[in-house]
Amino acid sequence: MTPAPLPLPPPGTTPVRVLTVAGSDSGGGAGIEADLRTFALAGVHGCVALTAVTVQNSLGVTGVQEVVPEIVAAQIASVTADIGVGAVKTGMLASSPIIAAVAEAFDTAGIGGAGPIPLVVDPVCASMHGDPLLADDARATLVELLFPRATLVTPNLDEVRILTGIDVVDDASQQAAARELHRLGARWALVKGGHLRGSDRSPDLLFDGARFSLLDAPRVPTAHDHGAGDTLAAATAAALAHGRSVPEAVAFGKDWVTQCLRAAYPLGAGHGPVSPLGRLWAATPR
Repeated sequence: MTPAPLPLPPPGTTPVRVLTVAGSDSGGGAGIEADLRTFALAGVHGCVALTAVTVQNSLGVTGVQEVVPEIVAAQIASVTADIGVGAVKTGMLASSPIIAAVAEAFDTAGIGGAGPIPLVVDPVCASMHGDPLLADDARATLVELLFPRATLVTPNLDEVRILTGIDVVDDASQQAAARELHRLGARWALVKGGHLRGSDRSPDLLFDGARFSLLDAPRVPTAHDHGAGDTLAAATAAALAHGRSVPEAVAFGKDWVTQCLRAAYPLGAGHGPVSPLGRLWAATPR
């Protein structure tokens, strides 16, 4: 069953707000650019706490400049104190000092953990081209400080292997990875199957410590999947901000990214981005 779309706010009324804490992709395919596209087309207002600027195009990342940790934390405090948010997602966090500053800002604002604002942690470790986006010494900090605060973690299979040491190749190893991610502190763990390249399916496995839920879809035959992980996490956060349960929100995110993969387009000489423009096409008279 296709999840119901999120309700669009009437003109002139304030939409639901969602905050992304992530890096910028100068090529516009992933990072905060992908998050804001999803937020806008899902009908929510996106706010940003920028963690890093990447020099990036469709071929890869050639440079990174981190934002001062105090400024990252100040962005979170400024947005939550004035505008308020219904959910938060993280992407590229780059370094241990930034992660520590973000965790402290989250606690102050009631984000994740025992706070009222749900937190989706997309544990970005590297770009799809293999370029590092998280310092090696920051992986332990990410797990130690953000996993226990996470309502949901959404690693891809490469990130699962980096964070847990488990190479997901079948149902049993996917379940083992979900158990380990939950043991590391996340309230819910989603082990995405999009990188099971040899399969004609894209099975995502959701686990809450007691029960597994499989969200399956046919693999979309496209080489243009840049930003797919960011897009799924952003869509899930948007649904959580609307008050949907974690399983409902993940089902919405899964359906959203599948539609975005079907609408993906070429860009530059490398990998093009997934695209949420299908929502506009569906709403445009033909």
